[in-house]
Amino acid sequence: MNALNSRIRIIWVLRSLVGALILGGAATGVAVYRSASLSIPAGLTALFVILGVVHAILRYRNWRYVVNDDALYLERGVLTQVRTEVPLVRIQHVDSRRSAFERLVGLASTVVYTAGSRGADVTIPGLTPDDASDLRERLKGLAIDADGEDAV
Repeated sequence: MNALNSRIRIIWVLRSLVGALILGGAATGVAVYRSASLSIPAGLTALFVILGVVHAILRYRNWRYVVNDDALYLERGVLTQVRTEVPLVRIQHVDSRRSAFERLVGLASTVVYTAGSRGADVTIPGLTPDDASDLRERLKGLAIDADGEDAV
């Protein structure tokens, strides 16, 4: 099983901080409007920050993937653990992408689009740009080989 690059925790913590600051700002706005104490919004903001950091650490520890000759396997989740198997014959195309946060810490993601239901895609975050490109090319090659074996 392959683990994600440890820098992905930075991205997940930054996203949690942004969410905590937005919720804290909204709570502060309500408190100011109602002329209430600001200690409750400050406490809620601190709680959201702590929960976000803990969630990022646990999420990193529980995220694994492996590519075999027949499928891509993923294991992830903190409260709900999800195990996904993507048969290579179902892969339609594979992308690499880099969000602003990912570029900031030197990471990328690989997105695997599959045949089937709407929104049937799998994202593998926390890869170096080279690893994301290598994974994209490997999955593409394996999918082409698997499709050739299943062709009629």
